[in-house]
Amino acid sequence: MERAVVVRRLLAVDRGEGGLSSLHVRIAAGLAGVSERTVWRWLAEGREGHVEARPRQAGFVVGDALWEVLTQAGGNVAELRRRMLQAQDEGVLDRWGAEFVPSLATLHRAVKDGLRAGRALQVARVASGRVEPSRYDRALAELGFADGANGPPVVDSPDAGASDTAEEERSGVVKAAARARLSGGVRLYAPGARLVSTRQVAGVVEAVGHTVAARGIGCVYGDTGLGKTVAVEQALHLLPGRVPLWRAVVGVSPGLPQLRAALCEARGLPSGSLTHRAGPADQALAEALAEPGVLFLDDAQRLSPPVLDYLRQLWDSPGCATALVLCGAGSERALARAAAMRSRVLTWHQVSRLDTEDVPQTLGLFHPVWEDADPADLMRADEQTARGNFRTWAKITSHVCAARGRDPGTRVGRDAINRACARLGPYP
Repeated sequence: MERAVVVRRLLAVDRGEGGLSSLHVRIAAGLAGVSERTVWRWLAEGREGHVEARPRQAGFVVGDALWEVLTQAGGNVAELRRRMLQAQDEGVLDRWGAEFVPSLATLHRAVKDGLRAGRALQVARVASGRVEPSRYDRALAELGFADGANGPPVVDSPDAGASDTAEEERSGVVKAAARARLSGGVRLYAPGARLVSTRQVAGVVEAVGHTVAARGIGCVYGDTGLGKTVAVEQALHLLPGRVPLWRAVVGVSPGLPQLRAALCEARGLPSGSLTHRAGPADQALAEALAEPGVLFLDDAQRLSPPVLDYLRQLWDSPGCATALVLCGAGSERALARAAAMRSRVLTWHQVSRLDTEDVPQTLGLFHPVWEDADPADLMRADEQTARGNFRTWAKITSHVCAARGRDPGTRVGRDAINRACARLGPYP
């Protein structure tokens, strides 16, 4: 029941002979779906002539002039309010476009609304002179692929000169399992699988090379299972040997202390004694990042806007000479929520899916089991199941290898591929 109807009926009863009781208010509150206290407030306003609901006033908004003051205050909202109170006492508050000084909570809310709307809060001086043309050209010249004989070059392959000693025969099963589990930090699922460079990997190599040479920030993003981490690792592997590389590992939704500890650990700093001391830790990290190199941070989509803003402040520190490479499915959306960090990203690179026509050649390089397979069968499986996702193809390869292991004479035809795809369930 609407407020106006409730108030009018209660006022009518109040003017009657019996008068208004708390029971009337309780019943009206139940019909309106509000508390009894709300109905009593409605009734008090109705007696003053305000029967209808009054429109809610617009919330406080931080204008451009106040936003500039907030920037000068280093992003400190409490300091902004203190300056507003001082301006109010001096009678000059209107010069900032404000008619009154809101509460601290309201001011915090208004600032957050502005940040969510995409306004940048630049509270640190941007370092200059990071790009050296000579170093940039030299680094790009040193980046490149060694072309394969046919098609994309192989990134990682089994040792060609391995000898079959008795010791190797005894530990063959363990080594095969290790190769199936991980190769270069990437899960391949099948013994004998190799990491293969594709057109997508080449694009990442070029993007990362440019970012590192310019000492900037790069973001590599795309759907899960497309090989983003593999491509970035390959790009970092192709960097000149004199370029230091540091990898930071973050947990799920890390807070600022956790990220600080991860960065300290990646740079070899005494994280245990620094992570809970913000000042010394930040100073130590700033000094460490003054060394030219690359910091790689995977799964960047786990980082919240405040944590990303902390990273941005580190990279804005004067003298920072380290390039930052962020990677992860959804990392571009995480950066979009941190406007100041997003504006500083030099290179955005989206990793696309495998092209269907490239699948037969790529899989032939990925694992020997696909060398004799019909390209039409592979392209059909890609269109129906894998859809250009390399991780899905690695799983299919694992099941096909298991079937060949049970029956070595089985040909890898359409039926074998269909059975392997069926093993992936509803979420390949």
